Amino acid sequence: MAKAAPVKKYNISVEATLEVIGGKWKCVILCHLTHGKKRTSDLKRLMPGITQKMLTQQLRELEEDGIINRIVYNQVPPKVEYELSEYGLSLRSILDSLCAWGERHIIREYGDKFAVLEENVLNNKELEV
Repeated sequence: MAKAAPVKKYNISVEATLEVIGGKWKCVILCHLTHGKKRTSDLKRLMPGITQKMLTQQLRELEEDGIINRIVYNQVPPKVEYELSEYGLSLRSILDSLCAWGERHIIREYGDKFAVLEENVLNNKELEV
């Protein structure tokens, strides 16, 4: 008979959230995926500071946790896309709140958010207060 794995204990529930979406890149990846399916090359272009190895690792972890779906198209050359899973979509309000807080923080610290934010689809929205 197989021994059951010990149940993980958390001090507070936010630890469980951060275990899944914490770190430098996962929320950024998820924010980009809120705007629709993306190929690995699309994400790499949108996130020039991430290495290919780190991007691949983060995508695998998010897929293992059921947050994103990996869609493989049976064609030549091979095509793979990533999208938020139904479970991943439940993070949308959290991601929106993190983005809104970040914009307010940037404005508080730097005045003009566009002076420090890169130009991309995520940064063209007006701050919703």
